[in-house]
Amino acid sequence: MSKSSVLSTPLWRRALQRFTASESDLAAQEAQEDAVRHGGTPCGAVPNRTRASVCGTLRSVTARPRGGVQALEAELFDGSGSVSLVWLGRRRIAGVEPGRRLKARGLVADDAGQRVIFNPEYELFCPDGP
Repeated sequence: MSKSSVLSTPLWRRALQRFTASESDLAAQEAQEDAVRHGGTPCGAVPNRTRASVCGTLRSVTARPRGGVQALEAELFDGSGSVSLVWLGRRRIAGVEPGRRLKARGLVADDAGQRVIFNPEYELFCPDGP
């Protein structure tokens, strides 16, 4: 078997990429695989004006008014990109905090170039679990 045919196999290619990739690239790839494994669509591939499920880790959670209404806003990251989750009329939701993993479902909208889901259904993942 020639050297070029061995290096063209997906297994070798993945092993080489893992060996040469940075730690942040590996973490992003792992987060993407985890999101898909839990039934989510990659955040970077979610089209606007469609219902979608996204899975990932909350990077930030802030309470701030939107259009004069109190809102809780969270940035969900899955390695491919991020989606903002906005719960209108809420200042706090138990368990929704930075570093927490969750799955959210809802209608994806475009808000000034940022993908956003307003009042999403959500499922918190156990800190030690899947």
